[in-house]
Parts: sequence; structure tokens; C-alpha cells
Amino acid sequence: MPAPGPILTICTANICRSPMAAGLLQHALLGQSEPLKSLKVFSAGVAARTGERVSENSVIALKKAGIDISQSRSRPLTPELITSASLILCMTESHRAMIQLNFDPVPRHVYLFREFMPRGADKEIGDPYGGPLKVYEAARDEMVEAIPSLLEFLKTRFV
Repeated sequence: MPAPGPILTICTANICRSPMAAGLLQHALLGQSEPLKSLKVFSAGVAARTGERVSENSVIALKKAGIDISQSRSRPLTPELITSASLILCMTESHRAMIQLNFDPVPRHVYLFREFMPRGADKEIGDPYGGPLKVYEAARDEMVEAIPSLLEFLKTRFV
């Protein structure tokens, strides 16, 4: 059985949420057993330009959690990335809708990062762009809160 493709985390410009989500999920996967431990996580944006630096507040928010994403650079979501991905995790329903509208064939493995949270939990992660550090930390904390349920879902898919 071939190794699964990467997991993609998706936001708009790929400079705030999706790099944080990728860093947090990759860190969490390193603490799992195989095959989860070997999964790679990359990020992209539905309206991203190539090569933009991650926002400083995203870097700071993750550095406070012991994760360095300072070298991450933005990239647009492409058909090649979608084809290679084993799973796509979006921050909002609008990101999922953009993927479903703009890519053919429509990928079937597109979910929200917080989709597997208990009923009643907010499933979307708002855009902290331009906000103060506390808004980025709140987005980070929403991602961290989702990691356990996301790991359980990944176990059903890959283990």
C-alpha cells in the first residue's frame, strides 16, 4: 500500500490560519504512532500569492506553543496539490465552497479543521488578519482545541 499523500490546511492568503494549523497538526502527529507519525502537513491558500511571509502574529502565537513556522511561505492552492493530498482541511465553509466550485473533479476529501468537534462547537476558525496578537492566539487555541477530535478522525482514515 503506497504511503498516503500530505494533509493540506487551507485558508485565504496562506499567511495566518493555515500555516498555524499546519504547524500545530504536524507537531501533534509527531506524537502519534505510525502511520500517523509519518504524515506530512502542508498549507496553501485559495487566494494566496507565492512566497509571502507568514504574519508576525502567527509566528509569535505558535512560538508561544513551542512551534516555529517562521520559515513558512505562502502558496496558492493548485490542482496538483489537491490531487496529491490525502485530506484537505479548511478554516471556513467559504474555503470549502471555493475549492468545490473551482476544481474539477471536485475533491471528496475536503473537511473543516474543526468539523470533528462535538455537536454545538463552532466549526469555523475566523480570520485574525490585521488583528492584535490576542486574536491570533484565540485562532491558535481554536485549532489546538480541535486537534484531539481531528486525530481521532485521522486514525479512522489512516490506521
